[in-house]
Parts: sequence; C-alpha cells; structure tokens
Amino acid sequence: MSADAEGTPTAAAAAMVAARPPRRPAEELLRAAGLQVLGPCAALSQRPGLMEASPLLEDFTREEADVLGEAMLRVRARPGQLLIGEDDPSDWMLLLLAGTVDVGKRRLDATEQRPSPGQAERVAVLRAGAVLGEMSMLDGEPRYASVWALGEVEVGVLTRQAVARLVAEHPAVGAKLLVKLTQLLAQRLRNTSNQLLRLLQQPPQADGGVAAGGRMRNMP
Repeated sequence: MSADAEGTPTAAAAAMVAARPPRRPAEELLRAAGLQVLGPCAALSQRPGLMEASPLLEDFTREEADVLGEAMLRVRARPGQLLIGEDDPSDWMLLLLAGTVDVGKRRLDATEQRPSPGQAERVAVLRAGAVLGEMSMLDGEPRYASVWALGEVEVGVLTRQAVARLVAEHPAVGAKLLVKLTQLLAQRLRNTSNQLLRLLQQPPQADGGVAAGGRMRNMP
C-alpha cells in the first residue's frame, strides 16, 4: 500500500489540513493586491543564510528545503506594499526570503479599515527567515495584524492546499513542516502568556487599570 493510500495516517493528515474549503486562489489574491508573483521558490536551500536564519528551516536538510520551496510561490513586494491585511480572511502563510517587513496592529481609535504603517501600532520588525501568518493558514481565521514591506521584499507563500499536497506526496517533508509549525505556534503562545503575566503583575493605576509598559504581541 502506498504512503498516501486512502485510510493511511498520511492521507488522514492531508485531509485534515485541507478540511476547510479553499478561498480564492492565493495567486489571484496576491496579483490583485499588486504583488509580483514569480513562480515557485526553486532552490530554496541556495539562498545565502536562509537555512541558518529561519526557525522553520533549521531542522530541514537542503533537499527537504528544496521540496518545500517548490510548494511555495515566490512573491516580490515594493517598499510600502501591503503583504497581509489585518482582519483579511486568507489561508496562506509567508516565509520571509529577503528584506524587512513591518508588522502593525490597527489602533483602537483608528477610523480606516486598513491603516497605513504610520496609523498602526508597531508590533514587530522582521527580517529574512521569519514566518508570518501560519495560524491563519491553518485555521482560516482573519489576520491578527498587517504586514508591510519596509524595502524591496521577497517572500515564499505557502497555502493550506500546498501543505496538504506535501503531506500526501512527500510525507517526511510534510510531517516535519507540521511539527515545526506546531513548535512555532507553541513558542508564540508561551511568549504571549509571559507578556500577559508581566502585564498582570504590574501595579494598578489610580483609575484601576494596569500601568503602561508593553503590548501583547503575536504574528498575523
């Protein structure tokens, strides 16, 4: 029986990843946003420093990284372009291949649905190797924050359907990818819990609130 035969653990995992109905094709959405789609991320392992810089790729062999890259769309953004919009529904994640991005959260008093970086509160500045949007890729829920290109940026876009194909056609790579994503999400949950604990331990203000001193952070 083949590794992806119906009823095997591999097939069950692929079906679980793809359980939610797909949204509009990622390539269509990316082009509509004015981003340049350049084809698959061929030879992902050959990008200088990426394997060492990315938490996602640190346990992949170069051959496995190249298989993963072939499942991704390579996308280029100009300075200031929006890569991820807060509250947008989508089912893909980003691996930052080159450049720097700004992650921001709409301020509570913001009147625009999609604020510019100057109208949003900065959550993080991320560089090559970072992973963004994996939670929405897996659960299909709206994005937590927005992401803008600070300069010229290249990213790898991985959809939920592409993950399902990886699990079915390259089980070792698909399994390693899901484990790494689980580890990344667990680390972010731990970081968020630690930030919440620090906020709760701050002395109360006179009005009964918590003294300012930080913002809980997460990735879009």
